[in-house]
Amino acid sequence: MEIVILGSSKQIGKLAADAIEDLVRHKTNAVLGLATGSSPLPVYDELADRHEGGLDFSQASAFTLDEYVGLPAGHPESYREVIRREFTNRVNIAPENVHGPDGTAQDIPAACQAYEEAIAAAGGVDLQLLGVGTDGHLAFNEPGSSFASRTRIKSLIEQTRRDNARFFNSLAEVPHHVLTQGLGTIMEARHVILLATGAQKAQAVRDFVEGPVSAICPASVLQFHPHATVLLDEAAASALKLADFYRHTYDNKPAWQGL
Repeated sequence: MEIVILGSSKQIGKLAADAIEDLVRHKTNAVLGLATGSSPLPVYDELADRHEGGLDFSQASAFTLDEYVGLPAGHPESYREVIRREFTNRVNIAPENVHGPDGTAQDIPAACQAYEEAIAAAGGVDLQLLGVGTDGHLAFNEPGSSFASRTRIKSLIEQTRRDNARFFNSLAEVPHHVLTQGLGTIMEARHVILLATGAQKAQAVRDFVEGPVSAICPASVLQFHPHATVLLDEAAASALKLADFYRHTYDNKPAWQGL
């Protein structure tokens, strides 16, 4: 796990976009893993600007991490619509190449299995963007989730519902259930980039970066990933005991290593 501490969310967005641009330029049919929430927004803004400058996504495909259960198709806060609004409608990725779990499905287990099969049929995710919850959750894998878990239905804990209420008119409108890629699914991505900003993420960052690997902190499973990059601002990194070491390591990193 590589820890990179930067000065601002804009710098984080630029560095993550550098990795995605490099991937797309070298592998035009790259499979991207897209996350929602506030953390990846600077990345999507940067990529949209680069698309205006000629970066081509026409052969790429994308899979989203999760989806609310029960929101009607086209609901502005469904993650399919959020991803369209924040990223895919701003670049030239084909709409039919953007996939998400089906939160409106009548047969939820079958829909989850179909999603796993679609990811496998695409050759797996080349680069997965991630955020982290204040309780250490990844996607909607809440504390206690199995490290071997696959795409499935999950119940949201109240802290996560409160965190997400800012996107709805009220807490009462936030669904209680979601479909989410499992931790086992996420770990199969060839490169994962986790983004975290703000002091409210500092405890979770310390727990998953420097704490024990434990189901109580789902993001800690990334300690086992062969190519995990964690991009932090100073506030999110403020509780790390080895922050100076991470800074020194990154400042002296050989250029050929890339991100």
